Amino acid sequence: MKQIRDLCAAVALAGACVAASGQVGAPASAPASVAAVLTVPGMPGVPDPRNLYSETNAGKLSPVVAGHLERIYVPNRAENTVWVIDPATLRVVDRFRVGVNPQHIVPSWDLQVLWVANNAEGRTDGSLTPIDPRTGKPGPSVPVDDPYNMYWSPDGRYAIVVAEAYKRLDFRDPATMRLVYSIDTPDCAGINHADFSIDGSHAVFTCEFDGGLTKVDLVNRRVVATIKLSRYFDRPEVLEVLQRPGRKPRRMLDPAVPRSVIVSGTPMPQDVRISPDGRRFYVADMVSDGVHVVDFATFRQVGFIPTGVGTHGLYPSRDGTKLYVANRGSNHVHGHRRGKGSVTVIEFATERIVAQWPVPGGGSPDMGNVSADGRYLWLSGRYDNEVYRFDTNDGSVVRVKAGREPHGLTVWPQPGRYSLGHTGNLR
Repeated sequence: MKQIRDLCAAVALAGACVAASGQVGAPASAPASVAAVLTVPGMPGVPDPRNLYSETNAGKLSPVVAGHLERIYVPNRAENTVWVIDPATLRVVDRFRVGVNPQHIVPSWDLQVLWVANNAEGRTDGSLTPIDPRTGKPGPSVPVDDPYNMYWSPDGRYAIVVAEAYKRLDFRDPATMRLVYSIDTPDCAGINHADFSIDGSHAVFTCEFDGGLTKVDLVNRRVVATIKLSRYFDRPEVLEVLQRPGRKPRRMLDPAVPRSVIVSGTPMPQDVRISPDGRRFYVADMVSDGVHVVDFATFRQVGFIPTGVGTHGLYPSRDGTKLYVANRGSNHVHGHRRGKGSVTVIEFATERIVAQWPVPGGGSPDMGNVSADGRYLWLSGRYDNEVYRFDTNDGSVVRVKAGREPHGLTVWPQPGRYSLGHTGNLR
């Protein structure tokens, strides 16, 4: 109980003590054949080291979300609004204005607030708008520099605002959003999406504009390494051609693979997710049209899985056995037009594709999350002003009208003990 009391004091959030006394606490006993995970101080334990998603299974809702409305919150980047959908009726039940260019809706570490990240895209009026999940209503916005995305330190002590335009991670007080310290990421242009190591000691962030991935030591507050990603990571002869100076066509015939092409555009990594056992990270790439596989310990790329055009969002299934991959159907190579959007389902254990779900008639599935019961995958339709509900049993799709350029929607509530950020990276 002393650890829980210390955690509550450190976090200083209204709901943190409730969460700690309910489901957050010391690690559960790990299976005899698997070593227990030694987490950073203050971080909730890992009950099953073989599956860090074990506490986000269907039905494992924290008691602290009792009374929260079941809603889909959709930020519409081009009209500065949030639309609220009732998943039971598929109807829009509310709309309200927020800050400039809302990008993602982020559940707080203690699951008590949903924060709208309004990054204002180069302007000086970036902000965070809180939503009360009990009422679905917004509160006053808080001025914050360029919050393209937001995460939480695994111990709950800091909000990590991803100031993309400044190549910087701002660590802020989670209640007041007062800046405490920053970590510069000069070699990571377009820093935006992240996930965290199984023990909470490190974070891995994507670098959208220079095709990279950066590893941040959260304990010592420094960047450890930054690597480049490529679908041709294991073909040095192709990498040599791509690295030559001068203008190259976007697609070139591959001399080693008949009827195949080489994509010459700079990779644009987007979302990133950790494997259930914590050993690998999967990185969606909107230009390479697939998922890079990176070994965490060596921080080297070890694989690439082609999935579809404009690969963008990554979401684990509720049982932690599959990874849902949103392919937007368009990217800066193919152009922002109505594309052949789809969802690819990858089996974590084998890293094989086990299903492919197209959007009938075309679409642009982007960001979202899985329903609390695991039955549906909700994704925004970025370039079609709609939201998609995929049935995870058969991939069938239902469309719901949204505002202009819906982006990082969240499904609420979701199972889990605490949130690490984005649109609901819970554990």
